[in-house]
Amino acid sequence: MSQPIDLRALRHFVALVEHQGFIRAGEAIGLSQPALTRSIQNLEQRLGCPLIIRGGKGVELTPQGQLVLEHAKRLLAGSAALKNALQQFNDLESGELLIGAGPFPAARLVPATMGRFNRQHPGVALKLVIQHWEELRERLLADTLELFVADIRELEQDPQLHVLPLRQNPSVLFCRAGHPLANKAGLNNADLNTYPLASFRLPQPVHDYMSRTLAGREPLINLECDNLDVLMRLVRHSDALSFATRDILDPDLARGELVLLDWPELLPGTSYGLVTRVGRPLSPAARAFIRLLQDENRQRLSAAD
Repeated sequence: MSQPIDLRALRHFVALVEHQGFIRAGEAIGLSQPALTRSIQNLEQRLGCPLIIRGGKGVELTPQGQLVLEHAKRLLAGSAALKNALQQFNDLESGELLIGAGPFPAARLVPATMGRFNRQHPGVALKLVIQHWEELRERLLADTLELFVADIRELEQDPQLHVLPLRQNPSVLFCRAGHPLANKAGLNNADLNTYPLASFRLPQPVHDYMSRTLAGREPLINLECDNLDVLMRLVRHSDALSFATRDILDPDLARGELVLLDWPELLPGTSYGLVTRVGRPLSPAARAFIRLLQDENRQRLSAAD
């Protein structure tokens, strides 16, 4: 391979794979089918290997094509990150910041930080993805997120990640107002096991702890959802039980829509932190967001004491 590779050609190749066809990919990137075909052929010539298998259904990659796709995505993401960082370098008046959050930090801490960031830097577009920590990790390593805040119990030993713990809170069991167990004292496992349990996907340490605490449940989780808002609505409109931290439940408890159950606090509860990628320089916007996040976290911890 003696000729340099044009990022545009890599962008064309990624679009071809993502849209699974020359016509759809061409329409998506504003290129005619013949022009896109020539671009892919020229890329194959420069690399000295075939990237796609001709004659198959859809777009099937050769082994070399799969390797090029992985590197192309990283190169394109890096190019976008460099352009974004340069836009923000002097004054944080433009560019964008892509962040992620798990269900619990997305309920309070992250939105509060986003509001503060937007007031200070209104010219920077702030985009939030709410997912389980496993998907957020994949996005971070693919350079489609710059940072995320989520449960860190299965991330702290990951050599590719830098993890900064933020807070730990115990969880409490709750149900809807009017539930048969509401206001009943002296609950036991048999009482709880009569009703379905709704939860987000549990980290393995939490799953093991809950299995011991709520012994006899099979399955442990009957209704699984990573969207906290949907989970709360589900509890309000069913006999399902669930658990969350007290600060998240306080507004619904005050309105009388949800009720705490007479059950000990469930430890370890939530344990989330800030996660970034080892070796990846942070943009000025990311550094500014992290400072605000840490300050917001400190204020909330002080208010809770």
